[in-house]
Amino acid sequence: MTKPRVRDLGLPLPGIPGPLNAITDVAGIEIGTCEVLSSQDPSLATRGIPVQTGVTAILPRGRDPQPKPLWAGQFSLNGNGEMTGAHWIRDGGWFCGPVMLTNSHSVGIVHQAATRWMIETYGSTWEAEHLWALPVVGETYDGILNDINGLHVTEEHARAALEAARPGRVAEGNTGGGAGMICYEFKGGTGTSSRRIDIEGEGFTLGALVQANHGLRPWFTVAGRNVGAEMRENRVPGLTRESGSIIVVLATDLPLLPGQLERISRRAAIGIGRGGTPGGNNSGDIFLAFSTANEMPMPQVSDAWRQMTCLNDERLDPVYMAAVEAVEEAILNALCAARTVPFARPNTGLCAEMDTEHLKRLIME
Repeated sequence: MTKPRVRDLGLPLPGIPGPLNAITDVAGIEIGTCEVLSSQDPSLATRGIPVQTGVTAILPRGRDPQPKPLWAGQFSLNGNGEMTGAHWIRDGGWFCGPVMLTNSHSVGIVHQAATRWMIETYGSTWEAEHLWALPVVGETYDGILNDINGLHVTEEHARAALEAARPGRVAEGNTGGGAGMICYEFKGGTGTSSRRIDIEGEGFTLGALVQANHGLRPWFTVAGRNVGAEMRENRVPGLTRESGSIIVVLATDLPLLPGQLERISRRAAIGIGRGGTPGGNNSGDIFLAFSTANEMPMPQVSDAWRQMTCLNDERLDPVYMAAVEAVEEAILNALCAARTVPFARPNTGLCAEMDTEHLKRLIME
């Protein structure tokens, strides 16, 4: 049975979401996931430790066989983590191909799968123009719930996530790369949300997708209220400091320049901060923002002069607010959708899902 999303609880959340309240409200974006679970296949637990992990694939332009740049910006609030391709995004202001999310020890194999997908999908252009692939792969650590050192994610799992990518509703909670994640000491994982933006009567969309694996319970804040202090049950044993991470992917159909998108990516930090976390030393808080607008051929096959449309900087404040609100709500949606799973380490007990009715009572009382 599908669990309620945070808006279904009637909590006072700001902003106007798109029809799906998901990153896929931005036209053309497709999302796919693959889970690797010993609860479904006990033979995966080769070391006697539960396997609870996976891969998320984001296809910003679906399966368009023509490679085209996605104008982008990247920001790391705290860099204790990895997002491949970030160096080029900061220098070049764009990337091409999928964005993948997984666990910390599976970045390499997922990167290889994404590279192979790009070579196959864009084959003729890649061969003729001697282009290289720098796919974006982000990670967070799932070793408390998953046998992360068993290296259970394979290239086939990453390809399965890519092949599963579709427009429409996004599966949240224990899905894809979020399968083994913890958020504010509840079961966390994948979450998404979106906001509508009006610019002089023309409608645009900004969407967020998070892999939420961060925060301590006493920090947990919803709608401005510190509810974590009153939700004391089922905390993670021995967790006394921030030891997780969060990846945020922001997407929009607004025409924006790379510098503007970098500034929007920074606003993810404010959205996360609304939930209470300061971005701890052991947390990788790494953000990407991209635009599907200004669609054009790859720079390597373009003429000398290129033209782009962009929003006036003076009109960016509503976009910043949309990013903050969408990130905050995406994290809450991840928490609402997640389901209880066993701990891998310690090897007893359960990582509990958030009690949404308790949350609602605390906020609405």
